[in-house]
Amino acid sequence: MTISARTIAFSADSRRAGALRWIFSAAVVAALAAPGAADARTLRRTGGYDGVWNVLIITQSGSCDPAYSYPFQVSGGRISSAGAADVSGSVGAGGGVTVRISAGGSVATGSGRLGGSSGVGRWSARLSSGNCSGRWQATRG
Repeated sequence: MTISARTIAFSADSRRAGALRWIFSAAVVAALAAPGAADARTLRRTGGYDGVWNVLIITQSGSCDPAYSYPFQVSGGRISSAGAADVSGSVGAGGGVTVRISAGGSVATGSGRLGGSSGVGRWSARLSSGNCSGRWQATRG
């Protein structure tokens, strides 16, 4: 059996091309899987909590209705209204929440924590008819 220089050169080129294809494929997968620098900063700042959250507000003391449900929008760590109430607040990198809600002359404040796709916390409100307080629970989307 005779091996020519041309066969060896072709085999070397074929292995090199295969290695280059593998390196290129790995680089593409890494680029798609890893967030960019701006995305990574946003994830660190907000903890990835962006999106619509459905919040159930449960009264435990006072003369408020037994329960309320509100959708909230989180974008870049900022909480805003996704419904009729005026909502403002923030979500920290660790999921800590502070929020202020006003509707119909009433004001409520709350704090708590989001984690993954759920959250819990406490709230209190000052109303013309008296004060109320309780807990809240949230689910993403």
